[in-house]
Amino acid sequence: MKIYNLGRIPIKSWATDLDEETLQQAENLSNLSFAYSHIALMADAHVGFGMPIGGVLASSGVIIPNAVGVDIGCGIIAVKTDIKEIDIKSIKKIVDKAHKVIPLGFNNHKKPRKWEGFNNQPNSKIVMEELDAARYQLGTLGGGNHFLSIEKGSDGHIWLMVHSGSRNFGYKIAEYYNNLAINLNEKIKLVPPKQDLAGLYIDSKEGKEYFNAMSYALKFAAENRRQLLEQFYSIFRKETKSEKILKKVSIHHNYASIEEHFGKEVIVHRKGAIRAEKGELGIIPGSMGTPSYIVEGLGNPESFRSCSHGAGRVMSRRQANKTITKEMADKSMGDIVHKGWEKDFSEAPMAYKDIEEVMDNQKDLVKRVIKLTPLGVVKG
Repeated sequence: MKIYNLGRIPIKSWATDLDEETLQQAENLSNLSFAYSHIALMADAHVGFGMPIGGVLASSGVIIPNAVGVDIGCGIIAVKTDIKEIDIKSIKKIVDKAHKVIPLGFNNHKKPRKWEGFNNQPNSKIVMEELDAARYQLGTLGGGNHFLSIEKGSDGHIWLMVHSGSRNFGYKIAEYYNNLAINLNEKIKLVPPKQDLAGLYIDSKEGKEYFNAMSYALKFAAENRRQLLEQFYSIFRKETKSEKILKKVSIHHNYASIEEHFGKEVIVHRKGAIRAEKGELGIIPGSMGTPSYIVEGLGNPESFRSCSHGAGRVMSRRQANKTITKEMADKSMGDIVHKGWEKDFSEAPMAYKDIEEVMDNQKDLVKRVIKLTPLGVVKG
């Protein structure tokens, strides 16, 4: 861990290769009047919108929509199946079927999906406006770095993994409250303009409303992953004759929560970071072509009991698509069965940091429990 004293409070970083823009964003956070104790940058930290991805901000009395991000509740669910061996033919069938029947990208289900949460929504204008569309978004993967994968665990079992978030529903909530915060900030001057860090007082009407809407989007995102997994496991079960799921791990990595740290109640924003309480299981994915890890938190207070949410990018999506060809992307995947490249190669393994180096850099935050090696992947 390295400490930078650039602003009002220190920046503590577990990343070894911070670029100037990421560090500048961290410095901006450190100068916020309500930022508490220090800013924590995880081992996968890289530039984001307003706040670094892989960043953790604890604040006193203020919540920042952009410090949560536009994909509220994005996260991963991983399950251990009772299957120990699977052949390449079966992997191809599962990947092909999942790619055909599970809605990807901007596609939604043709019929509304059921969820008990639709009967208990918060009082929020944007939530009510988007609720009907959200019924068709549950159980859909989305695009970008979202994926479905079949993994071989170091425990000898085949695992399934799903990475997705709150879809357009969460995006609309984030956009609405960020714009609201920007407009309010013009009057109250809570944060410097043009840093994309407009905040809301947590005890204000707007702050309470955003927190409740964000919390609802977290539940929506968790249900989205559950329904995705249900569809994916159904395809897997028919092909492999699997009878049951033995273990389940589920985490968010874009959210804010009220917690106590260093003796004070604060709002912890984790943008591309996961909670790593002592003994708590988490998931840290590598990339489409590299290993992922089931980890156990060590509860390190210096990171606000957090760790990285993945390997972290070394190339922006635009840079990756300018640099990486289809041949390069396919070669980097080796024997891994995959679907979803088309013309977007921004998720190729070389666009990401070395997952092993990232894991080594956060040995004081988490310990490796199970290594997951990808066998088949469907990219969103």
